[in-house]
Amino acid sequence: MRRRVGSTPIPFRHDLADSPKMTQTTDPEGLLYHIEHQVWARPDADGLFTVGITGLGVRLSGEIYMCRPKGVGVVVEQGRSIGVVELAKSIVSVRSPLSGEVVEVNPRLRAEPELVHRFPYGEGWLARIRPSALEHERAALLSGADVAPAMREHARLHRIEI
Repeated sequence: MRRRVGSTPIPFRHDLADSPKMTQTTDPEGLLYHIEHQVWARPDADGLFTVGITGLGVRLSGEIYMCRPKGVGVVVEQGRSIGVVELAKSIVSVRSPLSGEVVEVNPRLRAEPELVHRFPYGEGWLARIRPSALEHERAALLSGADVAPAMREHARLHRIEI
């Protein structure tokens, strides 16, 4: 469990022998990826999109002490903030892969921000949005066979092995 002492955050730490590591180190198929911002969007059956941070994005960020998506009803734009994460020495804006209205946020992240680390493509999702410009914005997103080489190049530029 994470906690604060005064204004100094104490990171969530878990014994690697006793708890799961990141469950998914490869990028799942069927998602749309915004490589530059290291976020993903999953089309859901109801026409909404679930969004989150990629596994590589999580590795690049380091330990996350707090994760706060924008609230329900907020309209977001592609490449603009859909939420913020607090890291060891900074607060970083998470960029949205799509424009639209936030219709749901992950309620577990307030108490369990480590879900973003452990399950970036599952329980660590940030928000669900109703897209407003999907056809236009899809050109900035990658899917399928284009994802792996783009992720490798992004990792290489940031000196991360994948």
